[in-house]
Amino acid sequence: MSAQVQALKPRWRIEEAAQAAFEPVPFKVYTQRDLDRIPQLDKLSDAQRFEMKVVSSVLPFRVNQYVIDELIDWNNIPADPIFQLTFPQRGMLAPEHFDRIADLLREGADKAALEQAVAEVRHELNPHPADQMEMNMPRDEHGNRLDGIQHKYRETVLFFPSQGQTCHSYCTFCFRWAQFVGDKELRIAASEAKTLHDYLRRNTEVTDLLFTGGDPMVMKTRHLRDYLEPLLQPEFDHIQTIRIGSKALTFWPHRFLGAEDADDLIRLLTQLVEAGKHVALMAHYNHWKELDTEVAQAAIRRIRSTGAVIRAQGPLLAHINDDPAVWARMWKLQVKLGIVPYYMFAERDTGARAYFEVPLARAWQIYREAMQQVSGLARTARGPSMSASPGKVEIQGVAEIAGEKVFVLRFIQGRNPDWVQRPFFAQYDDQATWLHHLKPAFGEAKWFWEDEYEAIREDKLAAAAQTA
Repeated sequence: MSAQVQALKPRWRIEEAAQAAFEPVPFKVYTQRDLDRIPQLDKLSDAQRFEMKVVSSVLPFRVNQYVIDELIDWNNIPADPIFQLTFPQRGMLAPEHFDRIADLLREGADKAALEQAVAEVRHELNPHPADQMEMNMPRDEHGNRLDGIQHKYRETVLFFPSQGQTCHSYCTFCFRWAQFVGDKELRIAASEAKTLHDYLRRNTEVTDLLFTGGDPMVMKTRHLRDYLEPLLQPEFDHIQTIRIGSKALTFWPHRFLGAEDADDLIRLLTQLVEAGKHVALMAHYNHWKELDTEVAQAAIRRIRSTGAVIRAQGPLLAHINDDPAVWARMWKLQVKLGIVPYYMFAERDTGARAYFEVPLARAWQIYREAMQQVSGLARTARGPSMSASPGKVEIQGVAEIAGEKVFVLRFIQGRNPDWVQRPFFAQYDDQATWLHHLKPAFGEAKWFWEDEYEAIREDKLAAAAQTA
């Protein structure tokens, strides 16, 4: 076909032709009990494989064949960033936690003893950071907690559909790791669309709905449609934006191409956009390698053909992306592919955080140096941002004011919208990795928001205690 004729070919025909190149691919997944069945791990020593067994007894492990075959450089183990992203490493547990579980495994301890020890270790890993179980869960008109919904910021509601509370693979750093370990007390999920729709009817200040997990893209499209299609009714006109948090573009891009209901998913996204909703796929990326396969780029093109926007976010992580060159290359590639860089996060204070966290001073330097290497279209990425209990706090820089070296901070989001965009200052600390490590600068006893936040927190915790 000539270039002139190809240029005149309808877009949907071009998209159809591109889609035809990707036939259905079987989804093959491995969990902890399958570690010995992954042939690439034969490269590792017996001691390394045992360490993986120990860590994956506490933190969730799940990886699929696409990640193994297409994303990991098995000649660069264990340093390969995607290997670090998906396979357990000894340093992901504190030495005392590792030794406790390792000793039980070596002794052949009975199942009950091992499960008890694992549960105790998990509860020491801050499974629900930022008070999300106590402070973010709304209540119905009778005061009952609405499981599966979080409403921390006025305009935005998070929904955790029960069918989407797993992922195609698990990230080793995941701050929602507690969703995946089989403990119902740690899990956030809801199975009834009516719960969500009733809540949105009552709260017309909400403009943005975020489907999260886990990964909603593990759901069958028919289930996703049951949740989303009713939002096109006039009573939900206040819901302007539908966001879907997903790692599927990295871990299983075939979901958008050759999967059994991929075409129906594309039709659903198109339907939502054409009905006037802003649809945003909140894609989680940690390294440019995730964007660098033919199938991943085809999936990106197909999603963009619906009119949906892809926004990219992810944390700054030791062992994976603590290098400004990695972030600059990733942001450049995202812009080239039509993705909007959105957030660089600080690693949350949960799970394997000690293995992945980067001092805030170093995080800001990485962000700054990466930004210096990209054009304005990539400078939409905000950060480094801490998703702490009071709100999303961004490190805007390091400065010297009146002879004192300080962090310049601001709220990108806050429990009180009045806090947003107000700068405040912390004493410089080159070892701090999270908000609670910082102290107010200039001799101030408290942050400007601290008293109000504590009052909000006390009210929320009191309400939680009444219905516990």
